Amino acid sequence: MKIMSFTQKVVLGLVLTLGLGFAAQANPVGPAWDKAPDKINDQAALQNGAKVFVNYCLNCHSAAFNRFNRLQDIGLTADQIKDNLLVTNAKIGDTMKAAIDPQQAKAWFGVNPPDLTVIARSRAGAGGTGADYLYTYMRGFYPDETKPTGWNNHVFPNVAMPHVLWEMQSSMTPAQYDQTIGDLVNYLQWMSEPAQTARKNMGKYVLIFLAGLIFLTWKLNRAYWKDVK
Repeated sequence: MKIMSFTQKVVLGLVLTLGLGFAAQANPVGPAWDKAPDKINDQAALQNGAKVFVNYCLNCHSAAFNRFNRLQDIGLTADQIKDNLLVTNAKIGDTMKAAIDPQQAKAWFGVNPPDLTVIARSRAGAGGTGADYLYTYMRGFYPDETKPTGWNNHVFPNVAMPHVLWEMQSSMTPAQYDQTIGDLVNYLQWMSEPAQTARKNMGKYVLIFLAGLIFLTWKLNRAYWKDVK
């Protein structure tokens, strides 16, 4: 029996790893993800998404790495935040903590609802971005009498989370509901990195600067060596 060398083992391991990676990307589990609308720079959409998040999501899910006063970055004033978005006795400088008791949540749902601060970044996969996943997931609930909550989800089968937006969905047209979910998802996308727009803009300026620096370096090099035989 021929024994493989160390180099052959390394090459074989890389081939298998790449093959499994391509197979995972080619065959994503579950339904295809819908493309989430991109409104990351639309303040009206972000403000509506923040309102939906506070009114419907913050009851069970925290966003403990984000503060209420950060919502001023999407055009809300301190008074608007205080009058419309603060829950219980929270202050504008407080982090967004869920109103529910963690032990009660675990007893009711079987698991403690996860923190949603960076949920839009953590759910990216072969099917698309984290925003695409959330957009498809939030629109994937359907009635299921066999489940304790009365709901199930096409994207996340046997999910413990109930369909908290069912009343909103039943009072809206499909287009209106999709728009509202799009606003919520865009807010979650923004909350995962509030400075992302500034970062992307800064990246453009950095690339322009580097391109100019490379050009000047090339010209300087050419001038320096032009008389050297």
